[in-house]
Amino acid sequence: MVLVDTTAWVDFLSGHPLPHVSVLECLISEEEDICICGVILTEVLLGIRKDQDCKKTKRYFESLIYLPMTRSTFMAAAGMYRSLRKQGITIRKPIDCMIASVALEQNMPLLHNDRDFDPIEERCGLKVVKER
Repeated sequence: MVLVDTTAWVDFLSGHPLPHVSVLECLISEEEDICICGVILTEVLLGIRKDQDCKKTKRYFESLIYLPMTRSTFMAAAGMYRSLRKQGITIRKPIDCMIASVALEQNMPLLHNDRDFDPIEERCGLKVVKER
């Protein structure tokens, strides 16, 4: 099981030939369990301009595993953000702490293309999918 971040989905849906897109394509072709959570779903759909593309993406995302976000997820995200800030690291998008908290709660790796996850990986134990 792999949690796939918004950044990977955006690059995948845009057809960008990047290493993390190749990993996602491999996960899809191997029928791996791919997960999303509410904020990832929201971020992806917010960025789609055409109604037809949005409908198609919604249908595809219905086949993915949807991970819940509970009160403890949000509390952990706030704690993570505050802890990193005390260490002199400011995460640009606090939503990334929410996504990382879901991955940590579920003990699953995250596929992403966002430098904000680097200190979370280094200092908070986030598992990250590397190139295959």
